[in-house]
Amino acid sequence: MPAPLAGVRVIELPAIGPVPFLGMLLSDLGAEVVRVDRLPGQGGMFAGLPAGPLGRGRRSICLDLRSSGAAEVVLRLAERSDALIEGFRPGVAERLGIGPDTMLARNPGLVYGRMTGWGQHGPLAGTAGHDITYLAISGVLHGIGAADGPPLPPVNYVADFGGGAMFLSTGLLAALLHARATGEGQVVDAAMTEGAAYLSSMTRTFQAAGGWQDERGANMLDGGAPNYRCYECSDGRYVAVGALEPQFWAALLGALGLDEATTPSPYDPAQWDACARLLAATFKTKSRDAWAATFESLDACVAPVLSLAEAPAHPHNASRGSFTQVGDATLAAPAPRFSATPATAGSLSVVGADSTDVLAELGYTAAEVAELRSAGAIA
Repeated sequence: MPAPLAGVRVIELPAIGPVPFLGMLLSDLGAEVVRVDRLPGQGGMFAGLPAGPLGRGRRSICLDLRSSGAAEVVLRLAERSDALIEGFRPGVAERLGIGPDTMLARNPGLVYGRMTGWGQHGPLAGTAGHDITYLAISGVLHGIGAADGPPLPPVNYVADFGGGAMFLSTGLLAALLHARATGEGQVVDAAMTEGAAYLSSMTRTFQAAGGWQDERGANMLDGGAPNYRCYECSDGRYVAVGALEPQFWAALLGALGLDEATTPSPYDPAQWDACARLLAATFKTKSRDAWAATFESLDACVAPVLSLAEAPAHPHNASRGSFTQVGDATLAAPAPRFSATPATAGSLSVVGADSTDVLAELGYTAAEVAELRSAGAIA
């Protein structure tokens, strides 16, 4: 059966991290994605990333976008595409001759997706950054980490992939619906720092209502509350406790052999420290897997904290096929799931392997391909 985005054509311009991730996502959902890769030897320390598992499921053409004739290749791709995604700093695509004005002149119905850390304008728009710095000015990073330590970067999940790739995917699909209905394309400007800020909407709502302190480790969901944090076990591994509601808290205490009447309350911040000390000492009496077995059948909201290597083998993940093998990497299977149009993980692609075929489809003759090669635009 066709996947949800079957028939949608997308151009993915060279980038690292969240742009290849989005290209993978769109491909898993059935879009025909042509990935424009840099020539071999270009791209610095991340040059090989798009060729790995994040680069699966797409055809690849290698171009030096700075060389004569390369922009025309992308423009011809745009004429037959529905969308484009890029992660250049503001102004770079325009200097290369493939900015949105030029593209939309060729294809007025094109959705031009731009992903940057800071957005296309503003005082920081032209400066470098990474997930940690985008989180820093969004207000999100300040609240992550232990109360007695510095803010802790949550890998690069929140700004790069959550605030960037996932928000651009939403914007891209919304704009595609608009373009299908009206024939009118547009530019979608996804700033990672704004996407990350959007993700904090619930905590900002709590804060406005007086229910959230603007400090680390002082709130119900940030590790401050003793019934919503991780505890070390006797083997040095951890369990995650999320027993927020009273019925889950009661089930937790029952499994731990503690008396609710004499246990400090997690619903009184003044008792949090005493409660956490008691839970910590109790969880230290058994191994992580022993506690996992105890809580497996209980509605106590307790789960073992698994490593990246352990997670695919967990019985729940295995039963659902939540992970899949792509080359040498074990990755999460495509999500979400569709009842009528299932998504599938594409196979590994090879950088530049489809250059000849793509150029032929765009109408390039052998002489024109030779000219591109002579100009250094293709390998």
